[in-house]
Amino acid sequence: MPKIFLDTNVVLYAFTDDPRSAVAETLLARGGDVSIQVLNEFTNVARRKLALDWEQVEEALQAIRVLVRTIHNVDLDTHSGAVDLAQRYQLSFYDALILSSALKARCDILYSEDMQHGLMVEDRLQIENPFREAASR
Repeated sequence: MPKIFLDTNVVLYAFTDDPRSAVAETLLARGGDVSIQVLNEFTNVARRKLALDWEQVEEALQAIRVLVRTIHNVDLDTHSGAVDLAQRYQLSFYDALILSSALKARCDILYSEDMQHGLMVEDRLQIENPFREAASR
């Protein structure tokens, strides 16, 4: 079974009533990896866009911490790798930081709605949009 990494948007959909939530909940329940960046971005968007109060945010974060397999720190190596990836793949820095975390975690698949579906990074990490099939209907 491939080792997966979840981008923030996938985690966020698991806590909404958006049509993509069922797919997101399934992926989160499988126990993929995330980084501290994902938790930070989730917290920011949950407060700002989802209008969750702090108690709801903490409950959601607790659920994420229980469901994910591993939460990876963002360190200087991850940061440096992201700078390189952003330049080579023409990505935003924060997308590259997610990629760098996934590569450092030795993941095989990064599930993300925001990045180029099908892109193979460093010949070992495949980006897949888990909502692509549903969007094409």
